[in-house]
Amino acid sequence: MEKLGANLLRPESVKEVIAKQKWGIGRKANAVDAYTCFLRMQGTKWEPPIYRRVKKIPFIPTETEIDQLIAGSNKRLSSFLQLLKETGIRCAEACKLKWTDLDLVKKSVRITPEKRSNARILAISNKLVDMLNQLPRQSARIFDTNSDAMRKSFQLQRKRMVAKLRNPRLLQITFHTFCHWKATMEYHKTRDILHVMQLLGHRNIKNTLIYTQLVDFQDDEFVARVAHSEKEVCRFIEAGFEYVCDHNGNQIFRKRK
Repeated sequence: MEKLGANLLRPESVKEVIAKQKWGIGRKANAVDAYTCFLRMQGTKWEPPIYRRVKKIPFIPTETEIDQLIAGSNKRLSSFLQLLKETGIRCAEACKLKWTDLDLVKKSVRITPEKRSNARILAISNKLVDMLNQLPRQSARIFDTNSDAMRKSFQLQRKRMVAKLRNPRLLQITFHTFCHWKATMEYHKTRDILHVMQLLGHRNIKNTLIYTQLVDFQDDEFVARVAHSEKEVCRFIEAGFEYVCDHNGNQIFRKRK
């Protein structure tokens, strides 16, 4: 312990250790920031190495690709993925959900925030409610697991689906990809960046603005549906279709393929 403490007070040694790690630029930058704070508490400072974070444009899959992963998973994982798809919440937020956070009457979930985000209540579909109700209630938590275990299960299932569908694009889909997809679709549908900001629980709108430029929808293909009754309108909306116009007394909806 004494040796460890001595090394922590030798900035050049710490600088060398950070440089040798097989970390990404972002993680190394975080380590530098943390050590800078540590030295400040010790009443000293150093000349920190500079690691410039590179902001990458998130990968946005098609809804079909997301639905394929959901359909190909077991009951618990498919419910988890459907929840991420409909709400855009983080993996850790989903793992913390308790049965008492689920409102079956209002069809909503209460999200306890993480990473300095805001608490929020989000609507969910009848489909997701049915999926969640089929899960065993053996714990106070809905999924009774942690982020690492759920992530390993997802990675295994994703690998199987890549081999089955011969679509390597699926390998780019992570839990956070569901958040990117949901936010992008919501902005495309509403053109309301404040709505997307509230949905994701962001406190700084700068973190939300990226979703205004992720996908160019001009050349996208859509599936069209005609609603002849109020029941069909509700069904199409729950399935993610957006209203387009009225025609001959019926309502036209569409959804990106």
